[in-house]
Amino acid sequence: MSFLAVMLLVGISAQAQSSLKIAKLKYGGGGDWYANKTSLPNLIKFCNAELKMNINPAEDVVEVGSPDIFTYPFVHMTGHGNVVFSDAEAQNLRNYLLSGGFLHVDDNYGLDQFIRREMKKVFPELSFVELPFDHQIYRVKYVFPEGLPKIHEHDGKQPQGFGLIWQGRLVCFYSYETDLGNGWEDQSVYNDPEEMRRKALQMGANLLSYAFMIQ
Repeated sequence: MSFLAVMLLVGISAQAQSSLKIAKLKYGGGGDWYANKTSLPNLIKFCNAELKMNINPAEDVVEVGSPDIFTYPFVHMTGHGNVVFSDAEAQNLRNYLLSGGFLHVDDNYGLDQFIRREMKKVFPELSFVELPFDHQIYRVKYVFPEGLPKIHEHDGKQPQGFGLIWQGRLVCFYSYETDLGNGWEDQSVYNDPEEMRRKALQMGANLLSYAFMIQ
């Protein structure tokens, strides 16, 4: 059993004393890793209320190369621009994912070319593959028969969910052309319809549920 799996089991069995933590990934290269400041807190609040999860309400920030990343079963990454992983950071992220961690990358519009390039440093032997609509990640708690919901239009393309799969295990989920994180933001930020926000939060809850389930 991986270190992360042990950490998760301990957290679940001791809910009265502690709670799970998730984190936002801080990376170099100049991109706005800090975007969507209310997203994760709102997603955590939704999951704790609707699914009775026990996630710490505080949003932690963890650097790609930090050993602290191994204390989080789920790490969220977003941004609009450039991303750069050093060799040491790429190796640390690889070790984290191989030991049971889960990375969600949400393209906030403009991240695509950079994240594909940098994840090749992490897994040179893997490529992102589009997940079928019947994948468990789209139905683990809430059913999305057509895959990711479309939150913001951007280029008008269909939203796509891509994955990096290591020895049969989904270690990284990449949401493209959907902007889930924007849908998690406070309603006042983008004035999205409540139904759209709820779909975004439900899909986010699926991501967390799936990540915790496979630990």
